[in-house]
This record gives sequence, C-alpha cells and structure tokens, in this order.
Amino acid sequence: MKGFFRTRKILLLMLGFTISVNIHAQDSARTNVDMLKITLKQAIEIAQNENPTIRIADKDIELKKVAKKEVYTNLFPKVNAVATYSRAIKKQTMVMDFGGQSQEIQVGSDNSYSGGIQINLPLYAPSLYKTINLTKTDIELAEEKAHASKLDLINQVAKAYYQLLLAQDSHNVLEKSYKNAEENYKNIAAKYTQGLVSEYDKIRAEVQMRSIKPNVVSAANGVRLAMLQLKVLMGIDPTTEIAVEGNLKDYERGMFTRQIQASMSNLEQNSDLKQLDLNTEMLKKQLSIQRTNYLPTLSASFGYMYTSLNNDFRVFHYKWFPYSTLGLNLNIPLFDATISKKTKQIKIQIQQMQDVRLNTERQLNMLAQSYMDNMSASVEQVISNKESINQAEKGRMIAAKRYEVGAGTILEINDSEVALTQAELVYNQAIYNYLTAKADLYKTLGRENIAE
Repeated sequence: MKGFFRTRKILLLMLGFTISVNIHAQDSARTNVDMLKITLKQAIEIAQNENPTIRIADKDIELKKVAKKEVYTNLFPKVNAVATYSRAIKKQTMVMDFGGQSQEIQVGSDNSYSGGIQINLPLYAPSLYKTINLTKTDIELAEEKAHASKLDLINQVAKAYYQLLLAQDSHNVLEKSYKNAEENYKNIAAKYTQGLVSEYDKIRAEVQMRSIKPNVVSAANGVRLAMLQLKVLMGIDPTTEIAVEGNLKDYERGMFTRQIQASMSNLEQNSDLKQLDLNTEMLKKQLSIQRTNYLPTLSASFGYMYTSLNNDFRVFHYKWFPYSTLGLNLNIPLFDATISKKTKQIKIQIQQMQDVRLNTERQLNMLAQSYMDNMSASVEQVISNKESINQAEKGRMIAAKRYEVGAGTILEINDSEVALTQAELVYNQAIYNYLTAKADLYKTLGRENIAE
C-alpha cells in the first residue's frame, strides 16, 4: 500500500512538471510571436510610414498645391450679382428759360434701383502669370523641405538604432564581466574556507564583484531608454515589444570596404543648399512680379442690369428696364514710387541669399570632411581596440594562472578583468562612432540609402 501511494505521488509530480513545462513553452512561443524583430532598414521604413513628421511635411506640399490652384482660378471669369439702391436727399435742379422767363425744374426720382449680373475676365495680366510661375517654385520648395524632414528622420532613426545596439552590447560586456567577477569570488571564497587564500583576497574579490553590479543595472536602464527612443522615432506604441537584430560587431566588415570616397563628398544633393537655391529662385521671380507693375493690364467686362426710377415704395408696381454693356478696361501705370523701392529691397535680399549660400556651403564642406575624418579615426581605433581585446584576454588568462600557482595576486586578476572590459567597451564605442559619423555624413550629402 505504501508503495502504491509513493508511486502515485511520483506520477502526480511528473504530471505537474510536464504541465508546467508545456505552459512555459507556450508562453515563450507566444512572446516570440508577439515580439517584432526589426533591422535598420525595416525601422526606417516603419518610421517613414508612422512618424507624424513625414505626414506633416506631406500636408504642407498638399497645401501648396491647393494654393497653386487658387492662383489659377484668377484666370477664370468672375461673376457677381449686384444690386444698388439710392435715395435722393435733394434732387438736381435745372433752370429753364421760357420766353425770357426762367423756371426751376427738379430732375430725377426719389428712389433709384438697379440690379443684375456683372462678369469680369482678365485678358492680359502679367503679374498674374508670374505669380503662377512663383507657386510652382513654392511647391518645389515644400517638396524639398519634406525631403529634408525625411533625411532628418532617417538620420535620427539610424542613430537611435545604433545607440540601442551600443547599449545592448555594453550591457552584455558588463554582464559578462559581472559573471566572471562573481565566479572568481565564489572560487576565492571556497579557497578561503579551505584556508588556501587570505581574507584580503576574499574581500577584494567581493568588492570587485559588487562594484560592477551598479554598472550592469545602469546599462540595463540605458537599453530600455534607447529602446523607448527608437519606438518614439518609429512612431509605434511604446508598449510594443521589439528587438533589433545583430550587434555592432556585424558592422565591422563594412568599415573596411571604404564605401565613402572623396568623390562622394560633393554637396549637389544637400537639402539645405537646395532650399537656399529655391529661395533665391523665388526672390528672382518676386523681382519679376514687381517689374510687371510697370506693364499695362487689360480686362473685359460684361453687365446685364435692370433699373427702375420711382418716387414711391410700391415695389411690386415698378416698371423695370433692362440694359447690357460690354467693355474693355485698360490700366496703364504711369508713376508709383513704391515699386522701385520694393524692387531694390528684393535685389538686396537676393545678394544676401547668395552670401548665405556661400557661407553654408563652406560650413557643410567642413562638416563633411570632419565626418570623414572621424570615420577614418574610428577605423584605426577599431583595429587597435580589437588587438587590445586579444591582448587583454591573454592577460586575464595569465593573471588567473599566476594566481592559481601562487605567483600572482588578486589585484592582477582584477586589473586584467577591468582592462578586458574597458577594451571591449572602447571597441564597441569606436564602431558606434563610425556609424554615427557615417549617418551624419549621409544626411549632409543628401543620401537616403544608409541602411544599405
């Protein structure tokens, strides 16, 4: 009987363990399904679709296009329904001579009514034609501003993606260092209980282990903050679980392909310079519009009206008399002092814009060169730091062996561990510096294909 209950108890425990394992496996599978794994290219594509900045820029382009259509409507005829009423306070008096006798006669009616349709059509309006041409440039400027917003978003998303990789890699390095320190402490503590090492070695190992723990926690917080920043830039819900693929080491090979050549540092596609050029073009077209104020304008008008003159207010008994008119209106400007002053102002603004462009181009060339120099320096740092990691790993192994045989001290082990951790952190930082400099260079050059 006791054997039966013992067997039953064992079976129940095994069944509970199996159910627990299955539930845990299902939860893990569900977590893996819900988590969104993304690459840099996918992160940029999601940001371009979900980030409000792009939609705002697109709306601005749409507004400019509507404004262009509004200017075009000025070429269409304008139809107005008009009505007027006037009351004679004092009628016009005329003096008539009848056989040497003069007599005053009042002319007109007390009430005057008129109403009908008036149509106006511009036949020749130079300023209107120039304004339509100006709106085309205005749309191009809005499109270039949208392109600049897109480049800025790509730059921010790429740098946030790299920042998350750096935070994760740094956390992994510190966590590995903490595990090594923890394992080292356990070994020394075991030797201390056996009387093989001094209490000082045990204390130093424990201090080393505990001093690393805050850095691990801080690095974990950095990962969460970098993750949140990337989600905000991508325009997705902060509660959405995402994971970035790869690590900074995956980008090491691309650092040595020398993708950025000196010939690629031209600024023909730079958005800031393009916007300055378009602004200059708009000023030139505004200057042309000002000059059209010296030219005549011609318009046609047509009116179909009804009029009635009466001395009472019996409106329904009035007789209405129709008449129509067709005419041409020619306006020839002879003198306007403000035109020349406004023209001079625009000319000065054009000169200012040209100087601003020259200064901006020089600064952008300096920035592009500094980014390329930073990339070259980062490549050299990666080469040096990679060798430093190999040497630091050897140093840690040697320090551990020396300590085991009694030829070394605990300080040598701690120093070797710190040197290895520092070398790995600096190595990751060098790759990160290269990638951020490349992202800034691509933005300066007006290139979007950073994910490639």
